[in-house]
Amino acid sequence: MSGPAIITMGCRLNIAESEAIRDLAQGQDNLIVVNSCAVTAEAVRQTRQAIRRARRERPDARIMVTGCAAQTEPETFAAMAEVDAVIGNREKLEAETYQRPFASSEVEKRFSTSLEANGAFGAMPKVRVADIMAVRDTVPHMASAFADHARAFLEVQNGCDHRCTFCIIPYGRGNSRSVPAGAVVDKARELVAAGYREIVLTGVDVTSYGPDLPGSPSLGSLVERILTGVPDLPRLRLSSIDSVEIDDRLFDLIAHEPRMMPHLHLSLQAGDDMILKRMKRRHSRADAIRIVDRLKAARPGISIGADIIAGFPTEEDAMFERSLALIADCDIVHGHIFPYSPRTGTPAARMPQVDRATIKARAARLRAACTTQRDAWLNSLIGTTQSVLVERSGLSGHAENFAPVRFASQQLPSTIVTARITGLEKDTLIAQEAAS
Repeated sequence: MSGPAIITMGCRLNIAESEAIRDLAQGQDNLIVVNSCAVTAEAVRQTRQAIRRARRERPDARIMVTGCAAQTEPETFAAMAEVDAVIGNREKLEAETYQRPFASSEVEKRFSTSLEANGAFGAMPKVRVADIMAVRDTVPHMASAFADHARAFLEVQNGCDHRCTFCIIPYGRGNSRSVPAGAVVDKARELVAAGYREIVLTGVDVTSYGPDLPGSPSLGSLVERILTGVPDLPRLRLSSIDSVEIDDRLFDLIAHEPRMMPHLHLSLQAGDDMILKRMKRRHSRADAIRIVDRLKAARPGISIGADIIAGFPTEEDAMFERSLALIADCDIVHGHIFPYSPRTGTPAARMPQVDRATIKARAARLRAACTTQRDAWLNSLIGTTQSVLVERSGLSGHAENFAPVRFASQQLPSTIVTARITGLEKDTLIAQEAAS
């Protein structure tokens, strides 16, 4: 199947949507789509880098930029000589965007930005970015193939109703909206029929799933419907979730359902209560530790990941030390460390800033602590037997707890094998023997 080259930045939701774009843009062989991320200033910088690299490598291709960075700062990309079109997050999932992607036509007249209205773009037709905050529906544009992964990423929710003071993403994704459970179950059945053995539920704020739907279902009820309605699905995994939104129904499934993978990535962000309050987070340090302790008591093999921001505005040394200690207190083995960077338009950007050298040093210490915790965890898995989903290469995969595994011999891709772990090399477990 011919189609565009797609460069995906950022989150699992972007990965899922890139595959939907691949389906929508079939036949557009000379098109490069850069699906951008806006979570940090560094992510935007890397997006610009990727655009320039793509232009150097394929000077005759047409380059379309979409995603959260295109949505929140379209003027940045419209000003780049390398860019032929800037497309919003809603428009990137509409077929007509790719049917006539660069023609000046009536299509452009349907889309505008406040910046265009104020004359910032003039009559520039290459910018098609609608008001994402006006979007209320979620159309399940879910791809049926994931070329580079043995697991499928399935969008069940988009947008966010919360307004953390550091975060620009709600302005890139809009308000929270959920995909009806029936559509999710139908797509999960399709993916299993296509050979996928693991599905990852994705969204911007997955645990906020459901209040906008009839009957206000919860994420827990959605998970139950998937597991019941798709009995041949061996593995179901959650992407990043908000720990404060894990209700009793979801907790019980995570703790006791064997088809739910024993791995959670929590949006913790900090380990100091004052910083959490200034971030406008809805949990305390004690809440984070309590939910992890409960999970580990109920399911001892579960692995915990977390996002932590280094150098949030006003963060003093003692505040930072409490975030550093949280890594051990919550046994965080999949740590994502983000050096704070101000995002224009967010409240945190107006707060007293920590100097960049201090932020960099604190991020390094957080990463080192995560590495120490992760190394101890991986070493503890040597000598154990793990159930591993084999990646497309046939030489590597991930255990249920998301530990990376490399096989000594070729395995059948996209299968689940039982692997005996005999060593550790460069942050990857070594499996010397495996059998179906």
